[in-house]
Amino acid sequence: MSVFARHDFKNEKALIRVDFNVPLNDQYEISDDNRMKAAIPTIKKVLADGGKVILMSHLGRPKDGPTEKYSLKHLVPHLRELLGGTKVLFADDCIGEQAFQMASSMQPGEVLLLENLRFYREEEKGNEDFAKKLATLGDVYVNDAFGTAHRAHASTAVIAKYFAAGKKMFGLLMEGEVSSAEKVLHQSEKPFTAIIGGAKVSDKILIIENLLERATDIIIGGGMAYTFMKAEGGSIGNSLCEDDRLDTALQLMEKAAAKGVCIHLPSDSVIADKFAADAETSVSPSNHIPDGWMGLDIGTMACDQFYNVLKRSRTILWNGPMGVFEMEKFQHGTRSIAKAVAEATANGAFSLVGGGDSVAAVNQFGFADQVSYVSTGGGAMLEYFEGKVLPGIAAIHE
Repeated sequence: MSVFARHDFKNEKALIRVDFNVPLNDQYEISDDNRMKAAIPTIKKVLADGGKVILMSHLGRPKDGPTEKYSLKHLVPHLRELLGGTKVLFADDCIGEQAFQMASSMQPGEVLLLENLRFYREEEKGNEDFAKKLATLGDVYVNDAFGTAHRAHASTAVIAKYFAAGKKMFGLLMEGEVSSAEKVLHQSEKPFTAIIGGAKVSDKILIIENLLERATDIIIGGGMAYTFMKAEGGSIGNSLCEDDRLDTALQLMEKAAAKGVCIHLPSDSVIADKFAADAETSVSPSNHIPDGWMGLDIGTMACDQFYNVLKRSRTILWNGPMGVFEMEKFQHGTRSIAKAVAEATANGAFSLVGGGDSVAAVNQFGFADQVSYVSTGGGAMLEYFEGKVLPGIAAIHE
């Protein structure tokens, strides 16, 4: 049983760092509440113990202090709803006198949401005094914000030093994220297939290099595949390509071969005469795309090719789409990968989907509940798989 699950929060004020950085429309309505929903089990456990919950989060990137657009007060009604009508109080400052008074007079079973941490520049600067002031609000510190674990901010990394060993811990979401990532990176059952997609090789160099030490197979799709195709001497028409990364792509292929890791590039592509939803489309071998045409999705042969690799996999990591899945004509490849990952999972593989676009895809195509774990942290997950130490995780262990 985890530290969090064992802890009894009765009469304690649990200061919980959540990731409530959710998108709001012009009427300040939440258009995607997944991040809020992900934090509910942690909050409910503290309340069920007879504890008090103080929530802190950032929202957006406010430049000049307090801004109506980025106020967390807009989230209060929905948070109350998600908690089944629990009383949710709001402090219009995260460290002001009002916040301290409200925190000290809380009753067990109540929730207090603090105003946006980023209304203070000190948050992103990792300011010690700011972290110390926040720390005085709670008896126990719980970090449940995996999405910000890669930032050395006051509320994610610095604050932990003001709590004793048994009084700082991960929440249930953070525990799930960390244990799923650990399972893939350090306890993976072979064959281990990593599916790496997206537009640019430059964004994924470090993750590919780190995975070369662990994976048996790496599937490469999306725009970045054409840089590899061109590096190998293929003709890619007007497809996306980073010409300054051709040598890098070749080096990655050579390293993979030396380590016995099989890199799979899409054999064929759905090509288009322009980057648009109404483009003319055709299918072509990925390394023989005619001039004036561009690859915007993997073709049916590539779908079959990748399916066969995934079918025999025991561990799967998916980061990045296979094409421009936001446009209907170019979503078949990403959808087929989602289906293949779900099928492999049903057959006993452990699958982790991480990174904004892959997560959006499994949600859009209805496969989110058919994979082992869907990560809430895009940048954090990427840095974790690049082998970097995440400050928000390290702080709890110190």
